[in-house]
Amino acid sequence: MIDIKLLQKDFDEVATALNRKGVSQDILDNLKALSVDAKAKRQEMENVTAEQNTLSKDFGRYKKEGLDIAPLQENINKLKNQKQDLEEQVRVLEEELSSIILGVPNMPDSDVPDGADENENVVLETIGEKPSFTFEPKEHWDLGESNGTLDFTRGVKLAKSRFTAMRGQSAKLERALINYMLKFNAERGFEEWYVPFMANTNALQGTGQLPKFGDDLFKIEGEDLYLIPTAEVALTNLYNDEIIPVEELPYLMTSYTPCFRKEAGSAGRDTRGLIRQHQFDKVEMVAITTQEQSEEVFEKMVSCASDLLTSLGLAHQKVMLCTGDLGFSATRTIDLEVWLPGQGKYREISSISNTRDFQARRAKIRYKDGKKNILAHTLNGSSLAVGRTLVAIMENYQQEDGTISIPEVLKKYM
Repeated sequence: MIDIKLLQKDFDEVATALNRKGVSQDILDNLKALSVDAKAKRQEMENVTAEQNTLSKDFGRYKKEGLDIAPLQENINKLKNQKQDLEEQVRVLEEELSSIILGVPNMPDSDVPDGADENENVVLETIGEKPSFTFEPKEHWDLGESNGTLDFTRGVKLAKSRFTAMRGQSAKLERALINYMLKFNAERGFEEWYVPFMANTNALQGTGQLPKFGDDLFKIEGEDLYLIPTAEVALTNLYNDEIIPVEELPYLMTSYTPCFRKEAGSAGRDTRGLIRQHQFDKVEMVAITTQEQSEEVFEKMVSCASDLLTSLGLAHQKVMLCTGDLGFSATRTIDLEVWLPGQGKYREISSISNTRDFQARRAKIRYKDGKKNILAHTLNGSSLAVGRTLVAIMENYQQEDGTISIPEVLKKYM
């Protein structure tokens, strides 16, 4: 979450940054009023505490000198009651302030372009050559149905819409991609983890999915558990409420998990195929760094995901997200969009974000530098969304007879 002290110290600067992210003026006005009240009430409480401490020191001297302690005792008791009343008022105000702040997004970096939505994102670089075909390329759902490797009907029968069953070579390709991605990331210095596919409220609050995005999560009935929407939740919260020795940083981690999302806000979008599913596989990268390391690690993560796509022979572009498309926890994000010839457009396949200390403040992830405990920086990125990579291979490597060639680097995994 954003820093309450920064909010109280320089509200106008924080408000300007949050306004760029789309936070309404009503919320900002409420935040300002609460932060001013909480700061003033805390100062009043500290003044009463200081006065009480001064009188308490006089108490011993009064007794020693044989002075009348009754008026002094009366004042001390009065201040004690006043302090208790103020403590309660401060607690209520700060709890209300924290509750609102938990639903307020991170501030964008100053160089993130302003924009209302994805149409105002900025293409930074285009990498690789698009394939050319002597025939009209098909979309992946047509290819999958014609060669019998994607079964959308039976996926719905087993669960509901936006679930798919994979068969034969598509199932093998999904597994091959997971293994290849994990190995690729490991060679770039990311340590592999295997983590639970469920997380509790504390973990999901730590990375920012709760409380704001509860409607997009699959809740386990009768348990304080949710199916994870991404391995970012588990990997980041491995160090929830911990203090890390500075010499151990950065931590670079990668993990395969299935991911589960209700896609509550996507009605009518990508209703066919594998692009937007309730369950999908993803290989994730997560980094925990010092504040000085995070920019370098951010570039390392972008390069890792981009080079992975290049190794698969997939044309793609790097895109800087504008403020209106930036995620809740992110200060800056670069998306990688892969070329899909069947759809005739680039589609997102990876999203790499620096959240700076936003998640670390929520999850209490710190590192010790000398005698000081400092909030870490956390970063996350897809490397890659496996189902979308499978889609990209199907569409880019399709043959005229409907069969799919396999990229050279994947053959030994098949």
